[in-house]
Amino acid sequence: MREMTTVLEGLSFLECPRWHEDRIWVSDFYTHQVLSAREDGSDLRLEAEVPGQPSGLGWLPDGRLLVISQRDHRLLRREADGRLVTHADLSAHVGGDPNDMVVDAQGRAYVGNFGFDLMNHAPVAPTVLLRVDPDGTVTQVADDMWFPNGSVLTDNGVLLVDESFGNRVTAFDVAPDGSLVNRRVWASFGDLPTETDLEAAMGQLVVAPDGCGLDAEGSLWIADAFGGRVLRVREGGEVQEEIHVGTGAFACMLGGPDGRTLFICTAPDSDRTARSAAREGRLISCRVEVPHAGRP
Repeated sequence: MREMTTVLEGLSFLECPRWHEDRIWVSDFYTHQVLSAREDGSDLRLEAEVPGQPSGLGWLPDGRLLVISQRDHRLLRREADGRLVTHADLSAHVGGDPNDMVVDAQGRAYVGNFGFDLMNHAPVAPTVLLRVDPDGTVTQVADDMWFPNGSVLTDNGVLLVDESFGNRVTAFDVAPDGSLVNRRVWASFGDLPTETDLEAAMGQLVVAPDGCGLDAEGSLWIADAFGGRVLRVREGGEVQEEIHVGTGAFACMLGGPDGRTLFICTAPDSDRTARSAAREGRLISCRVEVPHAGRP
């Protein structure tokens, strides 16, 4: 059993951990804050306030922060003076709140979205994956995605996308122009949902892949949104390790100076009302053997 350390606590609902410039960054949904801290949680800083609810984080090649603003369906950019401006308006392209994303070395952001109104228990439906180019142009690059969520880019140009309601991780090769080709299932944990009722569809999930991070052996650390655990998974779906965290686990990422600290975002659930009223969100960590690779 791995020894867990509390890095941050007393927050609402943390998502999208990123190791950047020797600090761990997170979005706290219901306090509307983007925060960063040292590896041990010290020197906590408020990096941005996002009234529309922050989610996915990334950086342009020139170092400017990109952050999803969920509830108004925008991708924001933080300028050098700290102002947040609209990088892209996603509202015409998404079927639900935009959520996680990964940004490549050219500054292209691959953005997922819920596909349906999750918080109001709308019927589960497939949706699209978007690419936002550095100039803010929005292009649909894939469809039939079941809640595209945490994503990584491997060092050899493969995009891996967790589909939280698809029981799977899907892979694409990234072409030089940023388009996606050679779609295939990278890991499958069960069948696609046959139910559209939210509770019934949740009952069909073996693993609900949420936020994730890649390691140098090509394995993916995946937070299982409804399983209270993180899994280390090999291509093909073999589970190499399972870490139960005693509450909900919604995202994870490798970081630290040597890339061997596994950060995990935990909370009892993701319910907006409950998490806004409580401060039970935590960032915890443990040490692992294989370091970080790829992006983010």
